[in-house]
Amino acid sequence: CPSWKVTTAECETSKESASRSRKRKADVAIYLQDPDEEVAEMTKKKQYEILVSNNVVSAFYVIPISVIPTPDKELHEPVSVNKEHFVQYTFKNIFVTPTRSSPLPVLGWADKDDVWNNLMKKEKTYLRDRHFLERHPLLQPKMRAILLDWLMEVCEVYRLHRETFYLAQDYFDRFMATQKNVVKTRLQLIGITALFVASKLEEIYPPKLNQFAYVTDGACTEDEILEMELSMMKELKWSLNPLTVMSWLNIYMQVFPQTTFVQISKLIDLCILDVGCLDFSYGVLAASALSLILGVSLSWKEVEDSVKWMVPFAMSVKEMGNTKLKCFKGIPMEDSHNIQTHSTLLGWLVSDT
Repeated sequence: CPSWKVTTAECETSKESASRSRKRKADVAIYLQDPDEEVAEMTKKKQYEILVSNNVVSAFYVIPISVIPTPDKELHEPVSVNKEHFVQYTFKNIFVTPTRSSPLPVLGWADKDDVWNNLMKKEKTYLRDRHFLERHPLLQPKMRAILLDWLMEVCEVYRLHRETFYLAQDYFDRFMATQKNVVKTRLQLIGITALFVASKLEEIYPPKLNQFAYVTDGACTEDEILEMELSMMKELKWSLNPLTVMSWLNIYMQVFPQTTFVQISKLIDLCILDVGCLDFSYGVLAASALSLILGVSLSWKEVEDSVKWMVPFAMSVKEMGNTKLKCFKGIPMEDSHNIQTHSTLLGWLVSDT
């Protein structure tokens, strides 16, 4: 810029203005680009991205693809994909199909079918042997019934929950299935040890070791219970969290009153004394008891067989009449129905058999 016309600052301002003007013209030129040219350019770019074979997508094959490494070059001939070089995969159904439809209501925190499948899967991991007494020639089914009846009495004395008793029953039956030639003098030790382990898992304030030894009236010492505990843990392989009959009953009965729960629990208490209950899963036993007490018809094949077996026990419970809900000192009324109680069930079992 000549110095006699404008100053240096005015010259710089003029240069910046001219630069912005040229930039705006370039933007306008891009904006006013011919649409046909733009479509042609986009089509050209797509040819260099990914070529997918014309195979229809199915559940059994993976679509073969070929990526062109030089998209900046012209493509004169289409690239053909040889499917022989690709591994074809098949998909398997990895989801467990339930053996029966889910009776659970719609859940807000999970899918009811997923929850039901997990429950069914867990139940199958804890297997029981109905013929375990054949491994013990010196034992009779009545001895098992007497032991379980005594454990119910211990639970009521120490105000243990029903779940604690049924955990102990499960530990006892599964442990006996791993042993041979157990004599009847060892049954009380095995039973009280199973209850000792169950109470430590289920109860907030379980009884002390010396209290369990005390109820045996000197038949079992504290050291013997601890020794048997180690042996039981080893044989059970620390699998101590099965879904018991009470667990299933609590799942089924979330909308019924406490008195109904007590009546069904009483029927289950009687049935569990019979070794024949091991022919059925815990979930089926709970559903059968619910069906008989409430008069609900269930279409499950397993439940139909269990109901036929359970009918004589249900008739005996009905003859006993309704059982009043027991109150326990220090136990809230709303939780009293969860405490395992003892009644004269053993006499009814002997008379039926």
